[in-house]
Amino acid sequence: MQTPAFPSNEAARIAMLRSLEILDTAPDERFDRLTRLARHLFDVPVAVVSLVDADRQWFKSCSGLAVKQTARDVSFCGHAIHGDEVFVVEDALEDPRFFDNPLVTGEPRVRFYAGFPLTLQGNLRIGSFCIVDAKPRKLDEAQLAMLRDLGRIAERELEALRLAATDDLTGLFNRRGFEAMGLKMLRLCKRAQSRASLLFFDLNGFKQINDTYGHLEGDRAIAGFANVLRASMRDTDVLARLGGDEFVALVVDVEAGSEGQIIERVQRGVARYNREEQRGYELKFSVGLAPYDTSEEPSVAHLIEVADHAMYANKRAGQAARALDVQLAHEDACQ
Repeated sequence: MQTPAFPSNEAARIAMLRSLEILDTAPDERFDRLTRLARHLFDVPVAVVSLVDADRQWFKSCSGLAVKQTARDVSFCGHAIHGDEVFVVEDALEDPRFFDNPLVTGEPRVRFYAGFPLTLQGNLRIGSFCIVDAKPRKLDEAQLAMLRDLGRIAERELEALRLAATDDLTGLFNRRGFEAMGLKMLRLCKRAQSRASLLFFDLNGFKQINDTYGHLEGDRAIAGFANVLRASMRDTDVLARLGGDEFVALVVDVEAGSEGQIIERVQRGVARYNREEQRGYELKFSVGLAPYDTSEEPSVAHLIEVADHAMYANKRAGQAARALDVQLAHEDACQ
């Protein structure tokens, strides 16, 4: 049996899947309608909307099968998420990857499988819309196209869930998405006794950019800073725009003191953005830090509050320092 490999973007893929908050939820008629239709159209006993989690495949909708999940290492869908096209196994007993798979040799005795990878944000394949039969079969081009169409409808429903947790302008999480995903990550850190910190970023002088250059340019500045953050962080870190010019990043599994290196990367990214864009103004930011104490119960809201206060303290200190520099320069000029 060939165990499915992990995609190269596994961490980002899992983060996207879990941010939907769909795992282990109740049946949903939007997806059940599609799997019932697939069973009818293809005359198969089983149709599934399968979501591939870290160590399992969980079925959001499963028409014709009593179980709700199986191990990922025996899943067909774990193979399907490696490509863009329909993944087809015409006869599992004749396929060296699957002939001794327990799902083939035992119940539900899979012989035929066809799965369309469910993809969000371009390349994050979180699962598959699949049909299964206990006898070998082939699909013609018209049938393949029909399976793609059903899969894309399922994708649109999943995309609607994603958008409810996503900031339209930047593509980062919004507050709702960040609090949901951040809590999951903090619970993992608590269980593993792993360090985590929340960084709170605020753009300096953003109102002046809006007032001077207009709101479209303000949106461009927000999107530009979001891209800097995205490029500066790892794909395991959780990023969000809370609203306006406020951003947060939850960085996990980091060495003590490495948050300073992360902030330096953001500073270099902002400097590069300012050099390359030449918009007539420069992006600048203040940042506050709140470390997570694993002896306490996880609370994203508490970390946001602590980091927000730290950010404002740093902003006021920076303003005072700049005011002192101006005063000293004035005094030097008058002497």
